[in-house]
Amino acid sequence: MSKAHQLLHSVFGYAEFRGAQAEIVEHLCDGGDALVLMPTGGGKSLCFQIPAMLRPGCGIVVSPLIALMQDQVDALLQAGVRAAFLNSSQDFETALATEKRLLKGELDLLYVAPERLLTERFLSLLDRLNGENRIALFAIDEAHCVSQWGHDFRPEYIQLSILHERYPTVPRIALTATADALTRTEIVAKLGLDEARTFVASFDRPNIRYTIVERDNPRKQLLAFLADHRGEAGIVYCLSRKKVDETAAWLQTQGVIALPYHAGMDTESRRENQQRFVREDGVVMVATIAFGMGIDKPDVRFVAHLDLPKSLEAYYQETGRAGRDGDAAEAWMTYGLNDVVIHRQRIDESAAPDEQKRIERGKLDAMLAYCEAAGCRRRVLLGYFGETHEACGNCDTCQTPPELWDGTVAAQKFMSAALRTGQRFGAAHLIDILRGKATEKVSQFGHERLPTFGVGADLDEAAWRSVARQLLAGSLLHADAQHYGALKLTENAKPVLKNETTLMLRRQAPRMKKTARPKAIFPAHLPPAAAGLVDTLRQWRGQTSREQGVPAYVILHDKTLHELAARRPQTMDELLNVGGIGEAKAARYGAALLELLKT
Repeated sequence: MSKAHQLLHSVFGYAEFRGAQAEIVEHLCDGGDALVLMPTGGGKSLCFQIPAMLRPGCGIVVSPLIALMQDQVDALLQAGVRAAFLNSSQDFETALATEKRLLKGELDLLYVAPERLLTERFLSLLDRLNGENRIALFAIDEAHCVSQWGHDFRPEYIQLSILHERYPTVPRIALTATADALTRTEIVAKLGLDEARTFVASFDRPNIRYTIVERDNPRKQLLAFLADHRGEAGIVYCLSRKKVDETAAWLQTQGVIALPYHAGMDTESRRENQQRFVREDGVVMVATIAFGMGIDKPDVRFVAHLDLPKSLEAYYQETGRAGRDGDAAEAWMTYGLNDVVIHRQRIDESAAPDEQKRIERGKLDAMLAYCEAAGCRRRVLLGYFGETHEACGNCDTCQTPPELWDGTVAAQKFMSAALRTGQRFGAAHLIDILRGKATEKVSQFGHERLPTFGVGADLDEAAWRSVARQLLAGSLLHADAQHYGALKLTENAKPVLKNETTLMLRRQAPRMKKTARPKAIFPAHLPPAAAGLVDTLRQWRGQTSREQGVPAYVILHDKTLHELAARRPQTMDELLNVGGIGEAKAARYGAALLELLKT
């Protein structure tokens, strides 16, 4: 058994590496640079933690997640790894003590915020360590933050090229859970990783079920969705801070333990709410995208979006916070035409260069195409990241396939209404014209006299909205944010208007039937006695975590609890063969666990 495998088993409690982990570890141990693209929950951390322990000196981990460094370090300490962090949350004395431990060679891993790393004080520490060959490696986590066109851009990340320039002999590993081809190119260029070997794991998260519904009554729809997740941890994403506050307050009146999180809150309230979410069971966090990057909580059972994310990268990363433990999880979203107008407006009114705006519009178009897909959502999502996939059977379009219909004439009617009104009106007004509704606004502009007035009475409002969304998703229409979301025709509309092509549209599907919970990688079907034992183990874990002031999953993951209940180890050696239990955890908790597991 190699030294890396020995550490994997004795420290982290796992029998084998997964996927490309072993190859990445070996490459880094040999001094090579690496770019690792691996989905959330795929085991990215082990790729740099084990090499940091095997190579001389301390591994420096650059992470933008100040609020979560404590939990990451706590998990390593539980496994017996000499780890610490440095960030702005610490007082001077604590930071100084950590620096002294670093210089004395008492640390295997040090997590540091990019702002701290770039200070002259910290760089001088690194200079000293480098002179003594005591920097094991640099790990740059959440590497997509380097992308100026990405959804989590951090200016400090661009300056991390200094690591290669100043310490060219120290191996580096950049890691991210999501990056399209453009972002990957940026990571390589901005961080100087031209010679790095790229490792790309499958982006598929098979345990996550994807569902998208047309927005009707969003609160009622959300509550119906949450009814299947009572007592479970989850995240509800909203676009605005106001909506976050209102939604969290409303959910509380419905008996849901819901907390708000957004950048407009004071630091202490955000920290307190995040800590409650991470450390308590069954808390629902209602948040803007300010929350969540790098969330380590493995038992998030759902992620719900009340508003459309601005890109598939953002959607993939946000939904990827569900089901990191491999158990069944759900990604649910409700969206409508107004989402498109809002995002278009934000792009058009931003101060970004024209090229960046063009790229952001393209990302939004891809997001729309995903929402309006008639086929498997997982196939569309993974295809965006350059990966082919068969129909998954675990998304709404697979479980309730939408019916396709020839929407050519309907599209011609809708676009004709837009043309005859000067392309100055939004969907709601055009639909009123098509359905023959002489509203005050329609009469004000004399649009009841148009040839298109009433020609679409055969379709109801929901059906016409579906047509409008699909024309937007297919880039036949463009929502002009400068003119209050007015719908304008694009060049792609001409072949349809001229009857040169047939346009197949998806018919608005009925509400998806109740089906079994999404498929899970674990747990296996446990007998009733073992299921009861899981509850006993969970209670012990909860008490232990409260005594130590750490999240429950830092003690043991749910997956480990299920394996303990199924296998019922009776000796310390048997305990060490359970996934997730290394020597340090066996020494600390073995006696208590064996007592609980006595047959």
